[in-house]
Amino acid sequence: MSSAQDPFYIVKEEIQDSIDKLQSTFHQWERISSETGEQVHLTKELLTGCDSIEWQVDELDKAIAVAAKDPAWYGIDEVELEKRRRWTSTARLQVGNVKKAVVAGKDTRGTGTTGLNGMRRELMRLPNNNQTDRSNQYTQDNDDFIQSESDRQLLLIKQQDEELDELSASVERIGGVGLTIHEELLAQEKIIDDLGMEMDSTSNRLDFVQKKVAMVMKKAGAKGQIMMILFLVVLFIILFVLVFFT
Repeated sequence: MSSAQDPFYIVKEEIQDSIDKLQSTFHQWERISSETGEQVHLTKELLTGCDSIEWQVDELDKAIAVAAKDPAWYGIDEVELEKRRRWTSTARLQVGNVKKAVVAGKDTRGTGTTGLNGMRRELMRLPNNNQTDRSNQYTQDNDDFIQSESDRQLLLIKQQDEELDELSASVERIGGVGLTIHEELLAQEKIIDDLGMEMDSTSNRLDFVQKKVAMVMKKAGAKGQIMMILFLVVLFIILFVLVFFT
């Protein structure tokens, strides 16, 4: 099954989009001063988003557990299963860090901006140098994207190979059916030819018998014809009685 058709990758992309939006909202939340209506609104939005994403990741983990029971049935292997488990673990960690930072920031609004930012950096496991963090994050995202695209291409090639194998098998079956039909038509043609020859032979014999009968009737004359007719009538009556009354 190709990545475009694999439900895991479809859900994964949706969850990753949600995580990206969650992190963008979190950065916006960090820049807002505390004790404002906008921060309260964003805090609720972040917590709700974290709960929703965590639920989706849990459901994805359940699907992975089901596939792990019979990987061959779903067309995947242990390497792919482990890769999917790592991704869900990473996604859960990212969402959990955002949730911890928001909850901690919500509970420590009175501790000051410096202490709050330090706590956020610790919970998010971010270095003090934001530029370095962004560079590392972009590099990791690029590596993940390249790896994902590579896996998607490999799965697509595998799917195409399987479809070509199925098409080849179908062509072979159709060829076998066509050969069988051809042989059957040849046999039917031979039977028809034999039947035609039998009909020609029977027609010739019938013509010969008719000529003989006509010749006998001509030689016997009118009296002989009457006697033959009477004989045939008597014979018919006898056969009728034998068939229907015995």
